[in-house]
Amino acid sequence: MIPGPVEFDPEVMRALGARTLSHLDPVFIATFGRALQRLREVCLAPSAQPFIVAGTGTLAMELAVANLVEPGDRALVVNTGYFSDRMALILSRHGAEVTQVRAPVGETPSPEAVAQALAQGPYQVMTVTHVDTSTGVRAPAEALVRAAHRQGVLSVVDGVCATAGETFHQDAWGADVYLTGSQKALGVPPGLALLTVSPRALAAWRARKHPVRSFYADWAEWLPIMEAYEAAKPAYFATPAVNLITALEVSLGQILREGMEARFARHRHMARAFRAAWRALGLKSLPTSEAATAHTLSALYYPDGVDASLVGRVRGQGVVLAGGLHPELKTRYFRVGHMNLVGPGEVLATVGAVERALIAAGHRVPPGAAVSAAQAALVDSAPAPD
Repeated sequence: MIPGPVEFDPEVMRALGARTLSHLDPVFIATFGRALQRLREVCLAPSAQPFIVAGTGTLAMELAVANLVEPGDRALVVNTGYFSDRMALILSRHGAEVTQVRAPVGETPSPEAVAQALAQGPYQVMTVTHVDTSTGVRAPAEALVRAAHRQGVLSVVDGVCATAGETFHQDAWGADVYLTGSQKALGVPPGLALLTVSPRALAAWRARKHPVRSFYADWAEWLPIMEAYEAAKPAYFATPAVNLITALEVSLGQILREGMEARFARHRHMARAFRAAWRALGLKSLPTSEAATAHTLSALYYPDGVDASLVGRVRGQGVVLAGGLHPELKTRYFRVGHMNLVGPGEVLATVGAVERALIAAGHRVPPGAAVSAAQAALVDSAPAPD
């Protein structure tokens, strides 16, 4: 129950373990083409160009930045944690002049503050971390993307800990790049960098004055490959991760069968049950408001008298959690991932393990309180508001 890699469906794992085909095999070409089409559907981006490249979420970040930023361009980073810091570093490495809009740890800059910063442009791009894995903070992505669009600024949304778990409508909201990795709510083992790129972003890339500084990240190398595979034609630039893409095609099919709105609602419902349990245990969330709290993970401060040994105690109860990641607070909190396959069984098993571990660590709480609170929230079938 860490915020990635998550648990994977057996059908996905069977696809991963199947015999590896040539990347030019007709069967794989068809599989790759379907994966591209399905990624577009999962991101609710019918007009976007999908990219599926061997790499990680960090490569997906660089695939966006390297192609949209030229030396001297101004970039605005909406900073909500560790991975917003990383995006700022990538932008700087590619020659951008970076301005950051920050908030205290656990909060998110308001859309009004971001709109005010955008008005002081011009900016080439604005970046937003939809859910920062380090803090569990969920940014108001729709409002921020729309603010950038009004100013004619390209928006890049990091969905690594959000895609297919948090509500996101790329085309309807006007987001220019939505990027992610495979190992979280998309439900595929680590190793794929994924993007869906709007026509406006592609036009900006085509109009750039300087070559892209990265050979591997250059859309000029990858776009003909994506177009060929979607057209059921063989193409080659660099060998794709055949088995991971095969597994991705299976997982994306499962996601679409569930339905995007139903999937978003399930993640909200499971998150609501987790939050009820955390309140029953007297645990304080790192995000400071409900509106800024992710549905894909929880970030929780250790209670008084309990330290980081709690994570090991929970492991002893059969559930694996993650420690803190944000450098200012990493020894003061822990994280629980709840995305992809998480349902009522995983919720109850996890909160029960955390409760027992806390009691063993000396935290005073009525036995069964967390499980009872989670059960009550799960029984309430009303959809949680987004």
